[in-house]
Amino acid sequence: QVQLVESGGGSVQPGGSLRLSCAVADVTLDDYAIDWFRQAPGKGREGLLCISRSGAPAYYVASLQGRFTATRDNAENTVYLQMNGLKVEDPATYYCAAARTSGRNMCPSQANYDSWGRGTQVSVSS
Repeated sequence: QVQLVESGGGSVQPGGSLRLSCAVADVTLDDYAIDWFRQAPGKGREGLLCISRSGAPAYYVASLQGRFTATRDNAENTVYLQMNGLKVEDPATYYCAAARTSGRNMCPSQANYDSWGRGTQVSVSS
């Protein structure tokens, strides 16, 4: 079982930035692709982007390109989500999820992400 812990959420003004962290324990991060999701109150879960084992991103929401960037530090067993230019529609609980995959440059389908963190809260208000 992969243990994931998100952190770095908080409250910012519109246009502000946050960097979320996803710490992965008990496994070798290099064996896993990591997805970032969010869920706003009263809404369904929304897949944002994936970072493959090689560090290549794949965006599920095209409009996030240029605002959200995922990186990974396998030595630290941590994945990051840098969020810039936060908007009033971005508040949600943000989650990371892991999928073990043999392909270094691919992102598995979202159904394959079977380990989840508890999330970190992001608020955007003026």
